[in-house]
Amino acid sequence: MAAENGPTAGEYIVHHLTHLQNHKAANVVDFSVFNLDSIFWAVAMGVLGCWLLWLAARKATSGVPGRFQAAVEILVEMVDTQAKGIVHNAQSRKLVAPLALVVFVWIFLMNAMDLLPVDLLPFIWEKIYGAAGHDPHHAYMRVVPTADLSMTMGLSVGVLIVCLIYNVKIKGIGGWIHELFTAPFGAHPLLWPFNFGMQIIEFIAKTVSHGMRLFGNMYAGELIFLLIALMGGAWSLSATGIGLAIGHIIAGTAWAIFHILIITLQAFVFMMLALVYLGQAHDSH
Repeated sequence: MAAENGPTAGEYIVHHLTHLQNHKAANVVDFSVFNLDSIFWAVAMGVLGCWLLWLAARKATSGVPGRFQAAVEILVEMVDTQAKGIVHNAQSRKLVAPLALVVFVWIFLMNAMDLLPVDLLPFIWEKIYGAAGHDPHHAYMRVVPTADLSMTMGLSVGVLIVCLIYNVKIKGIGGWIHELFTAPFGAHPLLWPFNFGMQIIEFIAKTVSHGMRLFGNMYAGELIFLLIALMGGAWSLSATGIGLAIGHIIAGTAWAIFHILIITLQAFVFMMLALVYLGQAHDSH
């Protein structure tokens, strides 16, 4: 993989964009292949998010809240306000609002992994992998789960499943099937195939766009961090090399600061779309 004086720029990027998998795919579509790094970091961030929320709840007081409690209370109030404005069924909000809160916190923490130095965790994994007797050049490790399409599509499919459950719960199985065949064009039997086709297309389009939007933004952010890292890796004791090193620091800092807005916004957008889709599941056509 490595060139004589280290990997080339292309090899460096390809290495960082390769997942740690249980085995190589036998064909293009192989559902027995799992991206172990994405699963590990997603679970780790999920546990961290639950622990932070539990910690805030355990330390909550009726008096003047501390900074951490105040921040969590603001977040909870924001999510609850959005849920009330979209999902008008008070009984459903008992599950939907906490679900939206967990989705926001979880996705934010997974997105925030992009703020770590791109070579930090892969370097540590390379040492562990090499110490175990393996070739360190094949020590693959991607640490941003939301830059993995399989993860973001899994999240969006999860939202779809919850929407289908609420469609049946709120409208009944008969009412939902009736809606599938009579909306949006009308109840005439000749329109049933077109109505059903439009409903299926709508479900698929919402699910695909939901997952692809998060993946596209986070994948692009990860790639930009890799390109900035290449600037630092090309430094030398020359005017050009020193300029690249300075540019690496400035560009990395600027993009990291801007990226804080992106990771927060993407978590908020995913949460809001989930609420909107769940709200639509409560509406009758």
